[in-house]
Amino acid sequence: MPAPESAAAGVTDDFKMFNESFWKKTDGYSNGDMFNCTWRADNISFTDDGLLTLSLTSPSPGVYDGAEYRTQEKYSYGKYEIRMKPAANPGIVSSFFTYTGPSEGEPWDEIDIEFLGKNTRQLQLNYFTDGIGGHEQVIDLGFDASREFHWYGFDWQKDSITWYVDGKPVHTATENLPSTPGRMMMNLWNGTGVDSWLEPYDGTAPLHAYYDQFRYTPNPAPGK
Repeated sequence: MPAPESAAAGVTDDFKMFNESFWKKTDGYSNGDMFNCTWRADNISFTDDGLLTLSLTSPSPGVYDGAEYRTQEKYSYGKYEIRMKPAANPGIVSSFFTYTGPSEGEPWDEIDIEFLGKNTRQLQLNYFTDGIGGHEQVIDLGFDASREFHWYGFDWQKDSITWYVDGKPVHTATENLPSTPGRMMMNLWNGTGVDSWLEPYDGTAPLHAYYDQFRYTPNPAPGK
């Protein structure tokens, strides 16, 4: 079912189509710094069997295009879930996260689920509050996430963030938490200058990250 325009009662999307009332395809610019690619709307596609595909391509030697899919609006406390399969290759990241920041005229608040392509048997978690991060946690999954679909998510509350894999909690944070509503985002990109984190990118392209289902469940209204 396509995502509804309002998320007051929650959102689900099975990615059978591009719902432009809810989502946006980032296009035509680069985040700079460690992002060694330009976001291209053409690198976002939908398969006949209902998969959102983000692609990393190389239109010419040494030039790379990535993909980013984001919500039109911002969302606050609640449970965010994605069923996905990341790309596997050194030097790249497949992600699902919430974000807002100075480009939005707001503090840099972010909650991350990231797969580093150098080792897709692990999941990296992180969050930023007014630009302060350093909360990385690496979770050993016990399976290769790039080979099959699994559910990943986080429950963002005022006093805690708990991350889940296939519905089971794997980490909880309770200190200096973000509070600013952010856009839900997914992207696939290759890094530069961060080899100690991602390992060097070898130029392999195309690469693909696949997203199968999405769910957002907001906190109940007070008194309910």
